Amino acid sequence: MRDWIALNMTPGVGPRIAARLLEHFGAASAVFDAPRSELERLRLPEETVASIVARDQHQRAELEIERVRSLGGDILVLDDGAYPALLREIHDPPLVLYVRGAWRECLDGPSIAMVGSRRCSTYGQNAATMLARDLAARGVVIVSGLARGIDAASHRGALEADGRTVAVLGTGIDDVYPREHRKLADEILNKGGCIVSEFPLGTPPIGQNFPYRNRIISGLSLGVLVVEAAENSGSLITARLALEQGREVFAVPGNITSRNSFGANYLIKSAGAKLVQSWQDVASELPPEIASRLLPPAEGRKKRRHDAQLALTPNDLDEAERAVLALLSPDAPVHIDALAQSSALDFSALNAALLNLELRDLVRQLPGKCFVRKL
Repeated sequence: MRDWIALNMTPGVGPRIAARLLEHFGAASAVFDAPRSELERLRLPEETVASIVARDQHQRAELEIERVRSLGGDILVLDDGAYPALLREIHDPPLVLYVRGAWRECLDGPSIAMVGSRRCSTYGQNAATMLARDLAARGVVIVSGLARGIDAASHRGALEADGRTVAVLGTGIDDVYPREHRKLADEILNKGGCIVSEFPLGTPPIGQNFPYRNRIISGLSLGVLVVEAAENSGSLITARLALEQGREVFAVPGNITSRNSFGANYLIKSAGAKLVQSWQDVASELPPEIASRLLPPAEGRKKRRHDAQLALTPNDLDEAERAVLALLSPDAPVHIDALAQSSALDFSALNAALLNLELRDLVRQLPGKCFVRKL
């Protein structure tokens, strides 16, 4: 383990150079046993050659192991039997995975990555939460990057279903970025999920780290679901990596006038991504042995769709609650003043109706006294 961690910490050794070294030498220990001349023939940076020959990262690696264990974490290395099999298959798997939480259960289960815009719309946030919740409720592990927007909505959807979710970080596992997601990271760990990083402890949120971590998000998963993505976004990078890795790619269609919909609509139109409207669209593309466990028989699917349609407007709502619910949609927030005008209810009756609908988890209040219907 120490050799793998030391190699991961060696200056100049990123995914591409690591892949070259392993292709040539076969294992981390063989890299450190190699003579300088052989390392130089590989045209490695001089700083990298000098560090490998001097073995100057080994003491730091020993300290790293102790610090990770003191955090309650573990370290998986590429030749470890516990290393995720799917991730090992990719072209440039990380040499080392730092993990915290219930990583055995999370990394062994069938998983789907969910990615999208940090500045997502209400529609995108609701779609991500719904799909993550529905998939996680059926035992699918939701993998995402703990970023703002779609990532956070995906993690929270899985947690709502008491399912498992994996957060892949662009920092060390001793840090959380963005800072406001520390509570979310704690909830993921406390509810049977895990956090994962290839970066040593103390690694800050440097911009270049996040494209690197995207290959892990897709590499851990059977497929990648893009909910919203602008042109040239990190989510499209993840989708491209998924295609290169032989993974399924899914996309939720979006409003054609929204810049955040460009990526998902492009993937459907030009890259052969599967259009997703419900969790069944994802499950049906998974390996047969997994899909058969998730999807009910055809008659059961029809009954569930019928039951879901009935559940959209519960029968026991009063007239005011029914009128307010009919004015709301999942993707277009409505201000309370507009609701008052359209429903013709006075504010007392309107507030009572909205409160009851919120308590029944049928609507959600957004900042600024705006409301949307929950999916």
